[in-house]
Amino acid sequence: MKLWVLLCVMSAFLMTFEMNMCSAATQMMHSEQTQKTQPATREIAEHPSGFGTGTLVVLNKAVASASLVDLATGKEIKRLETGVGPHEVAISPNGKFAVVGDYGQRTPGGTLTVLDLEKQHVLRTIDLKRYHRPHGILFFDDGQRVVVTCEHEQALLVVDIGASKVLQAIDTDARISHMVALSPDQKRAFVANIGSGSLTVIDLEIGRRIKTIDTGGGAEGVDVSADGTEVWVTNRAADTVTVIDAVTFENVATLECPSFPIRVKFTPDGSKALVSNARSGDVVVFDAATRTLLKRISMEATAVEEKDDRLFGDSFEGSPVPVGILVHPDGRFAYVANTNADVITVLDLESLSIVGRLKAGKEPDGLGWSPLQLQGLQGQ
Repeated sequence: MKLWVLLCVMSAFLMTFEMNMCSAATQMMHSEQTQKTQPATREIAEHPSGFGTGTLVVLNKAVASASLVDLATGKEIKRLETGVGPHEVAISPNGKFAVVGDYGQRTPGGTLTVLDLEKQHVLRTIDLKRYHRPHGILFFDDGQRVVVTCEHEQALLVVDIGASKVLQAIDTDARISHMVALSPDQKRAFVANIGSGSLTVIDLEIGRRIKTIDTGGGAEGVDVSADGTEVWVTNRAADTVTVIDAVTFENVATLECPSFPIRVKFTPDGSKALVSNARSGDVVVFDAATRTLLKRISMEATAVEEKDDRLFGDSFEGSPVPVGILVHPDGRFAYVANTNADVITVLDLESLSIVGRLKAGKEPDGLGWSPLQLQGLQGQ
């Protein structure tokens, strides 16, 4: 009996030892694979002519601020306070004002911060009253109103910025209504709903939802083609991009796009569509007409070690987590915010290569562009 017990104990010990060794080996292999997948941040020489004209507005989610970056020099010239958890920003048509959605963190935010970019100060804070978690936001051409999604109440708001007043609240009837895009004539809004995996079409003239289209799990990013004929939606959980006919609302194509496609932006001439992939740490460039892959551009950036207070934390391990994308109006450059690497990658859209990196604050995400050439002291 004693011998039998001894043999059992020894067998259990050996089994535990082997399992621990296998686990350690697996972790080591996974770590090596991650390091290979996410290379160290590559140094980029300064671009001789800068990175475009005007000013890039960068929202720093973790530190409740907006950085104003001079694109000619690539330097941050001012940093302005926002509400807690700034995620997305809209720039007025004249470039003089920025409106930031204060999304909040654990406690839902319920305000918009209006920035005077010309004078470089906070102009006002708009209380959205009973609406919370403001996110996707865009200006109308009149420069007076914005549309903004409010996830908590499943609504799209129309807000008068000058009067600090909610003019309309339109029900999306969908969970986590996140990003919004407008048709070229601004008569329709297209809202991507993460929780419902769908796209909501809203007629802004009558202020009503007219269609809901299933796209795929985790529908988040959305943009309308330059000619207004197509709407592209990134489905982060499904690793796909859905192409919707903007007139018939039919699903005309589904494109594979691993991994975790989170934003999509068309170039001004409509020839290309850029998709940021948070998990794989790259930007995929599609030919918009043929819907074929042109290139996958690795961000070549290393995630910071400290990630505890960031939205995605360590969910994507070594990925720099590229999210926000902005294409310069002249179509020469694109800017990609890497939220876990604290860097904005600059892409040359002719060569489809990385040509620069910009620094702002902690956890950069939402991006906006103003034609103003701002002067000021370097951000603190």
